[in-house]
Amino acid sequence: MELKFTLLALLTGFVIDCFVGDPANLPHPVMLIGRTISLFEKILRRLFPKTARGEIAAGGVMVGFVMILSGIVPFAILYFCARVNPWLYFAVCTLMCWQIVAAKCLQTEAEKVHACLDRGDLPAARRQVGMLVGRNTENLTVEQVVKAAVETVAENTSDGVTAPLFWMALGGPTAGFVYKAINTMDSMVGYKNDKYLNFGRCAAWLDDTANYLPSRLTAPCMIAAAALTGLDAKNAARIWKRDRRKHASPNSGQTESVCAGALHVELGGNAYYFGKLYEKASLGDPDRPVEPADITRTCRLMYGTSVFLLALIELVWYGALYFGGWLF
Repeated sequence: MELKFTLLALLTGFVIDCFVGDPANLPHPVMLIGRTISLFEKILRRLFPKTARGEIAAGGVMVGFVMILSGIVPFAILYFCARVNPWLYFAVCTLMCWQIVAAKCLQTEAEKVHACLDRGDLPAARRQVGMLVGRNTENLTVEQVVKAAVETVAENTSDGVTAPLFWMALGGPTAGFVYKAINTMDSMVGYKNDKYLNFGRCAAWLDDTANYLPSRLTAPCMIAAAALTGLDAKNAARIWKRDRRKHASPNSGQTESVCAGALHVELGGNAYYFGKLYEKASLGDPDRPVEPADITRTCRLMYGTSVFLLALIELVWYGALYFGGWLF
């Protein structure tokens, strides 16, 4: 019974997120996870030796504690709700699923970049895209700003939407919040700079591991979504086969290559992070220059991809429940 309610809550939470997003005046659990990460980092950096091995150990301990806390709290809440009433469980489960998925938030923030470019305010567009990406943005051209926004939407289609859906399908909101904790740790400490090269190593490795399968499920869903959103699915599949392994990340290249092919543009290329130039491979072909409207097209592709994966999840689970004799 709880599994059926969880699947329904997953679908309901996703729909609510698509229309409502994250209300700015309500506290979000991911903010609490972020504060917990910062607190553990301060404490553990003082407790462990300031050597490479010491920092790696400290980062590993932080990952363990944050994951445990992020899993225990939602599990305890849902367990209590299930004992009280199944509909209370469904309501709370839906709320949690809504909080874990970030499709509307991703679209809203990306479209802010588009709006700045539409009114010719490049400095504002640089600042806005700087809130979405880790690279230095103060000297980006219009084309580079658009590329940065398109790339982050393509990458976060998996990281922020389909991967949470995948893990919630396997373990409910408990698994979803553990995944969000892993993803948040990577975004906060998973950098290859002097400060986090060792401390964030465990978080970065775990994020790559947690996203390995979801990103590879997302890519074919994105190719299918391209056909239904007015983009080129055939070219998306071609570029995905050719370029998906060119990205430095083992996962980001899956969705970014599909997006580049679907749009007929070239993504990637060199970028500055923390004042240092990093050489990055290009994905796709420069059939045409990128344009601000590509941000909206990528957001539309993100929604189509998410719907495809969610439909696949629901179909597989409800099929298993039905044919297993558990549905009725």
